[in-house]
Amino acid sequence: MVNCTQFRNFADASLHRTRFCLLQFYLLILCFANYSPSVDAFVFAPTSKSPGAVIFASLNHNHNQAIASSSSTTISVGTSVIGDDGTLPSSSSPSPTFSTAAEWHRDRRKAMIEKYGDQILPLERSTSSQNIGLPLLAITNLSLLSLSLFSGVNDLEVFEIFGLALFPGSMFSLWQLQILHDCLHGSLFDKNKQQLESSDATVQGSSNNGRSRKQLQNDVLFWGSMPSIFGYFLYLKYGHLTHHSNVGDPDRASLEKLFDSSQSNFEDGDVLFVAHRMKLKGGIGPTFELPFFREVPFLPEKITMSISKGGFDQWKIDSMESGNLPWNVAVFASSFLFERFMLLINDFVVAIAGRNFFFPNKPDSFHRECTEYARAASLVRATLLLIGGWKTLLFLYLSETLWSIPPHPASAMFVSNHPSAVDENTGDCVPSMSTYAGLWYSLFTLGTNYHCEHHDFPTIPFHKLHELRRIAPEFYRTGTEDDLLDVMKKSFTEPDYYACMDVHKLNTESA
Repeated sequence: MVNCTQFRNFADASLHRTRFCLLQFYLLILCFANYSPSVDAFVFAPTSKSPGAVIFASLNHNHNQAIASSSSTTISVGTSVIGDDGTLPSSSSPSPTFSTAAEWHRDRRKAMIEKYGDQILPLERSTSSQNIGLPLLAITNLSLLSLSLFSGVNDLEVFEIFGLALFPGSMFSLWQLQILHDCLHGSLFDKNKQQLESSDATVQGSSNNGRSRKQLQNDVLFWGSMPSIFGYFLYLKYGHLTHHSNVGDPDRASLEKLFDSSQSNFEDGDVLFVAHRMKLKGGIGPTFELPFFREVPFLPEKITMSISKGGFDQWKIDSMESGNLPWNVAVFASSFLFERFMLLINDFVVAIAGRNFFFPNKPDSFHRECTEYARAASLVRATLLLIGGWKTLLFLYLSETLWSIPPHPASAMFVSNHPSAVDENTGDCVPSMSTYAGLWYSLFTLGTNYHCEHHDFPTIPFHKLHELRRIAPEFYRTGTEDDLLDVMKKSFTEPDYYACMDVHKLNTESA
């Protein structure tokens, strides 16, 4: 016979799970209500100025001073990175030269502009994602915050948190990255307004407007990457623009170079992710000095290690045994998840010590901004921990990592975006690849799947990249039927060199 207490517990549990399912359904409707299913791209309902624009317009004075003191990093604003001759200079590259893969994209861009410039240049110079990106960033971050607190305050079971992080948490985290990525490339805010302000500042002999916009972009990058466990700010600020100029470079795109470098910017920030799953040239890093061992015989004075390369070395890639795929995915997931957890721990170390010990040779301006971000992010995480306990952070951790790991659909475009693919028609090496799996996939990844298009035209906003396939069809693959599982299977059974790194010359004439 069921007593009153048992019945009450059963009713409470049923109500709890009903609320959980209703929340997931509500978020699904919220995210996709404004999308049109009529095309394999993005069609958004027009929106007015977002409250998010007001929220992110609040500038922190101390943060702005730190930004002003860091002169090595430049944020590309609107069309300022596009020359009149149609060339794309690297605004933050430490070197005036481009990698072979970057030149491949530059040559494609030049050829497309020569043929379709009247259609492409307006997209590049006039369009922005402001009316879409700003409100969507506000919704995304508020959703991540709410779901994080919901997971902790309601003491969800771990499997329930996993399901909530798998969807919609992972999607929101990817959206956060993509919108901030648009901000970095100068595509989030109105480019026409930027040009007008720049002209006014020139006439008045002042550059205050330009500086204010850079400060706003930096603040959006800084605060817009929260809440998070490890966040996207440092990668975007110091590692992404150089990725466009150094992608696949056998000398600069290496772990050893990245960790030992004395410049503010990472030579190629994507190497930090790629090392988990692709072949790289050059040495590994980071290297840690061990001064307390100097007087101890037979013990090293320094040690060099790499979680990512150590994991990749355990892959089974010398034979085509049936167990290779699950083994390689498991090893990748283990090394990736462990490294992401260590980044969380490192943030607390940086917040206390005021220095990022993984990059000992970088200038003080880099360490100051690392410290500032680590302290702000750690404060947000500590607040969530106090309110909802450790499960609030577990939700954020899973949301930020699951979209990168098979069999998550977004993993397909993440693990295959810079292969050493072979063009079936020419036999040439192709260093960048997009994933075309239909409208739902473009929405789910918020256009991150158009990766080749993005490297061809970095300042075209995410919701306009699909138009390049329509304008210049001969430069891109046709169809929308990529098999996501096949893409992931190939990446984990036959890993390539990163972005044609092992190819000395790419034939761009037939691109």
